[in-house]
Amino acid sequence: MKFFVDTADVKEIRELNDLGLLDGVTTNPSLILKSGGNITEVTREICSIVEGPVSAEVVATEYKEMMREAEVLSRIADNICIKVPLTLDGLKACKAITGDGRKVNVTLCFSATQALLAAKAGATFISPFIGRIDDMGVDGMELIGEIKMIYDNYNFDTEILAASIRTVNHVKQAAMIGAHVATVPPATLKALVKHPLTDKGLEAFLSDWAKTGQKIG
Repeated sequence: MKFFVDTADVKEIRELNDLGLLDGVTTNPSLILKSGGNITEVTREICSIVEGPVSAEVVATEYKEMMREAEVLSRIADNICIKVPLTLDGLKACKAITGDGRKVNVTLCFSATQALLAAKAGATFISPFIGRIDDMGVDGMELIGEIKMIYDNYNFDTEILAASIRTVNHVKQAAMIGAHVATVPPATLKALVKHPLTDKGLEAFLSDWAKTGQKIG
């Protein structure tokens, strides 16, 4: 599974990238707002840190304006992945942008049929929103499974990018189902490494080592 971090916080991105854990980054208008920076400047800095795809989202809702914004965003860096909403205009834009050889992340997916259309439009990534579906009282993981089955049935190249992830368990379940990518908030990504028995075991090892009075090297 690939790990993307879902943030526009440059400090967090740099820290995680230095650990060697990042395959890409996803941003959106809300995250750009939270960063407090200019979208072009923030996105360019992120692209300079991470080698993998960096999703930058259009805010237009009509095809022609989406295409204009996509062109502006694409010029920021070579590793930009244009993010478009799962609407008819968004799908039309997806088809045109991927037809030019650029990557597209189709976002705000809440059904398997939406995901099917995105794959037909040539999406590089489809972003089903697990957490938001859970909020409706439905198991978001069922959607990941449905999309995986459909994509496998027809050998679509579109990668399932599990989004709106809120827990470590979300990541585990998405990986077990076979999602290609998980885009995760920084705190959740860091939490994947944690386990109380790991902490307890390390504490015991260090305590015993101190008693030996030895040093390595």
